[in-house]
Amino acid sequence: MKLKLTLTLLFISVLAFSQSEVSETLSAIAKAPSAEHIEKDIRKLVSFGTRHTLSDTVSKTRGIGAARRWIKSEFDKISADCNNCLEVSYQRNLVVKDDRRIVKDVWVVNVMAIQRGTKYPNKYVIMSGDIDSRVSDPNNFTSDSPGANDNASGMAGALEAARVLSKYKFPVSVIYVCLSGEEQGLHGGQHMAKVAKEQGWDIVAVLNNDMIGNIEGIDGVKDNSTFRVFSEAISMETTDREKSAMRFYGGEIDGPSRQLARYIDKLTDDYMTNLDAIMIYRLDRFGRGGHHRPFNDQGFTGVRIMETHENYNRQHQDLRTENGIAYGDVIDFVDFDYASKLTAVNAITLAALASAPPEPKNVSIGGAVQPSTRLKWDAVNDNDIIGYKIYWRDTTSPQWQYSRFVGNTTDYTLENIVIDNYLFGVASVGKNGAESLIQFPKQIIR
Repeated sequence: MKLKLTLTLLFISVLAFSQSEVSETLSAIAKAPSAEHIEKDIRKLVSFGTRHTLSDTVSKTRGIGAARRWIKSEFDKISADCNNCLEVSYQRNLVVKDDRRIVKDVWVVNVMAIQRGTKYPNKYVIMSGDIDSRVSDPNNFTSDSPGANDNASGMAGALEAARVLSKYKFPVSVIYVCLSGEEQGLHGGQHMAKVAKEQGWDIVAVLNNDMIGNIEGIDGVKDNSTFRVFSEAISMETTDREKSAMRFYGGEIDGPSRQLARYIDKLTDDYMTNLDAIMIYRLDRFGRGGHHRPFNDQGFTGVRIMETHENYNRQHQDLRTENGIAYGDVIDFVDFDYASKLTAVNAITLAALASAPPEPKNVSIGGAVQPSTRLKWDAVNDNDIIGYKIYWRDTTSPQWQYSRFVGNTTDYTLENIVIDNYLFGVASVGKNGAESLIQFPKQIIR
């Protein structure tokens, strides 16, 4: 009995130490992004005049070509500062004229930097922003289009996240990518997602950042203390059989992208000050799109992170003043402190997921007409795993409310917790305290 008690106390102390280890790292990362760096980067991006997908690619000072070369040079500098820890490259795709928003053949070029993982080099967490900008006419590629918030803010965030996280090493690879062609039809994201699918990339999560710098909305609200996370309900890879099972067992709001949104919300609560994540149960804004969608279309887990209150006078507008209203996406309307806070949210999410063990597979559940709920899953083949945590919540709750660390077992019964009244999930927990995304059960224990 004494030996058992001693081992239990030792186990608890080891777990507490591990959790403090990852917590200390995430706490430091949450404070690291610099508003000054972000302002400097946004000002530089705005200085290229226009970053329209079809704009000049030859000039050294104007157009999308100059912008993407500068972005690559910044990634190269960051890499040099971390002993060449980033693999920096262009990703090119020829998009042919379609007479809609591609009025001439154009090379859509993404700029990508990979921070290779120490244990899972071919497993990825991704943060993206968009290079291109536009004015009122989506095909006007010559007029000034500063794109300060849409989306120099997201690109500056990706660069700053790379500066912060490149000082650390993670088991899982981190990709920082600036995508092109978003305003002309999500072409850069479509190409990258297609390549990822064809080459079998193991993508844990995609964090698409599109407009993270505006705090004064068209609705008159000024708010720097919230942001939105858009997520689709279920994966596009969900089978017809799984969809049918949702009618009886639930899961219609528990797809992997929705779990990623909850993960971001929880980390924000734990590590950010005076900032709240608002989960939006929708793929994107009503009738609009963003660069997480191509990844979702290919079955990958991804969300959109952005400001809460948009100002449509400052999006996709020719630069002008009418009836006393200033139109255009200019730098005067960007809040750099707010952009740095949302960058920090991305950084802690990337760091937490890149530090976590693989998620449990084949999670199954049983307990019909029983007083207790049983969950089973396949063991994760990872020496750094310390065990698993079961989560559950009321069926109407947006966030997981209850949890229990169950140790290194793959079969556990929650006594006197009735399956009918809750939704359940399982996460892997590493020795460092980092947790995987929660996995919703897709199979029934017979």
